[in-house]
Amino acid sequence: MRAVFALTCLLAVVVGFVLGRAAWTDGDRTAENIARHRHTVTATTVSETTYRTGDQPSSRPVPVATASWRYPSQRLHTETVPVPAGTRNGDTVRVWVDADGRAATAPPSRADIVLDALGVGAGALSGIVLVGGCLVAVRLRIVDARSARSWESEWAGVEPLWAGRLRPEQGAGDD
Repeated sequence: MRAVFALTCLLAVVVGFVLGRAAWTDGDRTAENIARHRHTVTATTVSETTYRTGDQPSSRPVPVATASWRYPSQRLHTETVPVPAGTRNGDTVRVWVDADGRAATAPPSRADIVLDALGVGAGALSGIVLVGGCLVAVRLRIVDARSARSWESEWAGVEPLWAGRLRPEQGAGDD
């Protein structure tokens, strides 16, 4: 069972590495593709900073302001965009925009890609080791149960002799 579990752990490391590497490559390719179609422009805020609730209930409020910029071909756009805290009316901020000039999110950073790849690799490794450990534990329980049943049947034959008691089929003069 130790050898099986050791092989399972080795398999988990290999699969975790391969899946993490694939997630890294895919994430890097996706980020490059997104970066090709997004640009940063300088925008001027036309309102004071307000706060919008985050995407999730436990996330912090995000500072936003209405800003305007020109892209592409000097076409004017005005949208509410995330800004640094403390941004005032008339300040300039950098805004990521898509090919049509609409506000967009920034491409995933190198840190985001690395964390995603590590999460995929570690998740695969953990999952395989957990499943392998559970299978080994189940197998050991089966072996233990068989061993206990075997011991009980052997003990049933030895215990009366060992304890000096008569077995049900023995008579007073039988030895």
